[in-house]
Amino acid sequence: MDKIEELLTRGVDKVYPTKEDLEKVLRSGKKLTLYQGFDPTGTQLHLGHIVGLRKLKQWQNLGHHVIFLIGDGTGQAGDPSGKLKSRERFFTTDELRKNALDYVKQASKIVNFEGDNPIEIKYNGDWLNKLNLTKLLDLAGHFTVQQMIERDMFQKRIKENASINLREFLYPLLQGYDSVAMNVDLELGGTDQTFNMLAGRQLVKDYLQKEKFVMTTPLLTDSKGTKIGKSEGNVIALIDKPGDLFGKVMTLPDDVIAKAFEYLTDIPMEDIKKISEDMSKGINPVNHKKELAFEIVKQLNDDLSANKAQEEFEKVIQNKEQPSELKISVFDESFASEASIAAAMTATGTASSISDAKRTAEQGGVSINGELIKDVNVPFNQYLNEDEIIIKRGKHNIVKVKIDKKK
Repeated sequence: MDKIEELLTRGVDKVYPTKEDLEKVLRSGKKLTLYQGFDPTGTQLHLGHIVGLRKLKQWQNLGHHVIFLIGDGTGQAGDPSGKLKSRERFFTTDELRKNALDYVKQASKIVNFEGDNPIEIKYNGDWLNKLNLTKLLDLAGHFTVQQMIERDMFQKRIKENASINLREFLYPLLQGYDSVAMNVDLELGGTDQTFNMLAGRQLVKDYLQKEKFVMTTPLLTDSKGTKIGKSEGNVIALIDKPGDLFGKVMTLPDDVIAKAFEYLTDIPMEDIKKISEDMSKGINPVNHKKELAFEIVKQLNDDLSANKAQEEFEKVIQNKEQPSELKISVFDESFASEASIAAAMTATGTASSISDAKRTAEQGGVSINGELIKDVNVPFNQYLNEDEIIIKRGKHNIVKVKIDKKK
């Protein structure tokens, strides 16, 4: 598979207007200006973002001008894509720029912002926040209400009598205008962004009288269509520690594994086909999962980190041994003697709150020194005379507590 063919096929859902049209342009040697936008409505890039970032890296390696667009402007409107209800709150420009502080650092694990042909960083608030009433009305005049209301999630909301905020209703206009403001030749994004990206294709045609290509990448989902990403509560962040990252990848549903190899790694497609065949035959996927986890940790860190993460996973999870290194929390003796187990868990970070500790215990996910804990309201001081105190939440969140005894 040559590099252009791989660019146009692996990890690609569709190309608008057609793959053949884009391939013709690329094989002519023309260099394109393209971008992908990232609305910083959270502080972390996650596993789902790797799909697009890897594709941006391919474009970059082929010498094209790539723009990493931070959506501090569009983020104020709130992207409705894939959401079946309106947001409870909307972000300000200051909040979005603050959230985006580490986006470039996180993305640099995949793409290059320095060296030869560096990716350019832009903020769409620089132009969207300057749009006046005349320009906004002109943008709105390029679309009809019927076009906008055709969106799948809007249709579902209407059927369920759920609200559609006018801010999010206008979102496609703002994202579409990004393509005009930057005069791009192509926009890259997940399939859930197709409507927004095609709005930009229309505006580029109307304002700039030229073709804008759209390349959509598939979403990383399980067989039920559930996304592996921040909105669904199963976030696997690019900045997770190698051991945590390895462990989280190992918990991915079996039906995600083959797709994850294709979208997130450089493993040859013929090898992935064999992996898919193994999965369909019901062969235990644990070794394939470990290979996937290794490749992802290596990509986001290095070989040494990946090897250590795998060794630790096999030691702790598969062989039920104690971790090589434990996180340590130091308690003041007065706190330790008065706190409940729930308060101790919150203090160590093994629970985010008292209610979180209770819920986890009820689900059988809490133990102290190997003893399963059902009631976290009881005093923690019953463990103060033991040689060591190990609090464990689930398989991976383990903390050793030391008591600071004042003389």
